[in-house]
Amino acid sequence: MSTAPHDGRSAGLTGPVRLGLIGDNIKRSRSPDLHRLAGRLLGLDVSYDLFIPRDMGKDFDAVFDACRDSGLRGINVTYPYKEMVASRLRIDDDLTRRIGSVNTVLFGPRGASGYNTDHTGFIAAYRETFGDTAPGNVCLIGAGGVGKAVAFGLLALGAEALTVVDSDAEKARSLATAIATASYGAVKTSSSDAIRTAMGGAEGVVNCTPLGMIGHPGSPVPPELLGAQRWAFDAVYTPVNTLFKRQAEAAGLEVLSGYELFFHQGIDAFGIFTGQVPADLGALRRMLLETPPN
Repeated sequence: MSTAPHDGRSAGLTGPVRLGLIGDNIKRSRSPDLHRLAGRLLGLDVSYDLFIPRDMGKDFDAVFDACRDSGLRGINVTYPYKEMVASRLRIDDDLTRRIGSVNTVLFGPRGASGYNTDHTGFIAAYRETFGDTAPGNVCLIGAGGVGKAVAFGLLALGAEALTVVDSDAEKARSLATAIATASYGAVKTSSSDAIRTAMGGAEGVVNCTPLGMIGHPGSPVPPELLGAQRWAFDAVYTPVNTLFKRQAEAAGLEVLSGYELFFHQGIDAFGIFTGQVPADLGALRRMLLETPPN
């Protein structure tokens, strides 16, 4: 992810940098801490507020408009609004348009621009944890906003095959088709609404559903289906130690935590908002660990 300025205001920022996050079930999000601490490391005065539409008695569009009109520099967007927001934005990047999901919005002189740092953040998190090892044959559960970003990330990482599972069979088929079209035959794709069928032969299993997050308890995978795979990833990071993560670890899989996606997508988003990122990401990690959660 490039951290070069994205508009005329990005370089040499002066004054407060006002940011925010729109989503449901985000009261315990660590995004405010990540962005404020990143700003502190760079000598920037960063504020970062949470906007929960239902708690505000407004729909998403009204909250989005209020953020734009109140002078925020940018916002992150999370579940369940990542696909919804895309239609409201100028998206210059062809890959982000293909993904059809946006988690980072920059308000600039040319209007609201959309980016997907879930995609770049997942690639960075995967490589940091698994190195150059290819994902292999992957079962991806959840074809929503983060599922789309991760699916295209798996394509970029050289996955051999991808089976997309979603309770909405049409969404699963649509994402599998989008990946097949983008890969030009480089990766085998299929879709299913049955976990047991999709898990057959999988080397990796990925949870991109909200199951496991606060307000959505549970795991997408029956524990007896885990053990034959090599690795697992849970996109949920609040809480970090989800039921699915615990099940996968107990079954002997190497697990990539949703916290790593949170950290890397956040860094990439901060780069878009400010045109720069802290040089010492290790220091930022330590500061986050030392800062009590909200």
